[in-house]
Amino acid sequence: MSSEIKFRWHGRGGQGVKTAALLLADVAFTTGKYVKGFPEYGPERMGAPVTAYDRISDEKIIVHSNIYEPDFVALFDDTLLSSIDVTAGLSLEGGILVNTPKSPEEIAGFLNGYKGKICTIDAKRISEEVLGQNFPNMAMLSALIKLSGLMEEDKFLGNMENSLKHKFATKPQVVSGNMEILKRSFEEVQGI
Repeated sequence: MSSEIKFRWHGRGGQGVKTAALLLADVAFTTGKYVKGFPEYGPERMGAPVTAYDRISDEKIIVHSNIYEPDFVALFDDTLLSSIDVTAGLSLEGGILVNTPKSPEEIAGFLNGYKGKICTIDAKRISEEVLGQNFPNMAMLSALIKLSGLMEEDKFLGNMENSLKHKFATKPQVVSGNMEILKRSFEEVQGI
């Protein structure tokens, strides 16, 4: 039996989908896991649909393809529900996280009859309240960690703080705002 957990991310160019997928790979790597995190490239541009993927495992990962049967899906933009089947291949034992002000019950009708766990978070609102701008990626990452159970909250937050301090050593205000988003999102995700 494989220990691999597969994640698929959907959103629009400029929402931080690729960044969130790569941050998930980074934070999982710090816990000793094997990881592969990568975007699907094409003629993407600001606002166009984009997809990214993560594989996380206790064993060496030898597969190098897109993920067609994910355990978890994160949808950054609920307007994509009418044009992309975000639940295609999604495991019933996993779940989907949707960035929306709607409840999981309200969003369920848009998910092609998906019967697994459905979670929502208003990542846009959280980001705008904390940063004054719509950057949903950190809120989505935190909520997806909680949904997947990939790691405990304290370990996740500690690893993220270390990563952000390293990445933004000359901009400490970026670290504090993003940490606030991560903490709030862990608490505000609905459906868990």
